[in-house]
Amino acid sequence: MEIAPAAAGRPSGEHRTAAELAAAADRPAVHELGLLLRAAARLDRAVDTAMRAECGLSHTMFEVLLMLARARGEGVPQRELAEGLTLTSGGTTRLVDRMEQAGLVRRAPSPADRRITLVGATPEGAVAFGRASEVHARIVDRLLLAPVAPDDRPHLLAALRAVVENPER
Repeated sequence: MEIAPAAAGRPSGEHRTAAELAAAADRPAVHELGLLLRAAARLDRAVDTAMRAECGLSHTMFEVLLMLARARGEGVPQRELAEGLTLTSGGTTRLVDRMEQAGLVRRAPSPADRRITLVGATPEGAVAFGRASEVHARIVDRLLLAPVAPDDRPHLLAALRAVVENPER
């Protein structure tokens, strides 16, 4: 397996020296991606832990309720939930099953196309979202916003938005 780009004149499948491997590991892009992933994982764990303890919801369940709240009472196709959550269709089905059993969401066929299943929040789901959004805001303020100088926040958010909205996949 090739870990570093091929050295000049060397076939790409050839073994690398320890120094070449260390150089590949020390590339700025490797460190920068590592920082981004560690920050995201830290935020996700903190939000998930707090929401489970205070609201009985996982962070992923909160994300479903967030998508449903943004739909303003309109149902969201289950496939769109899967895409927004980056889950498989099976994973989304199991998640929505658990949320439906907990009374947080309901499923209904789309009036426009009965092949499409729409997911909507129940009144209990809306109440749970309201509680969880307060927990979410508290954790995001403490772990994402507070460590960043107020003048730097717009730049941070613009950079994150550029990464997320990059059309190159």
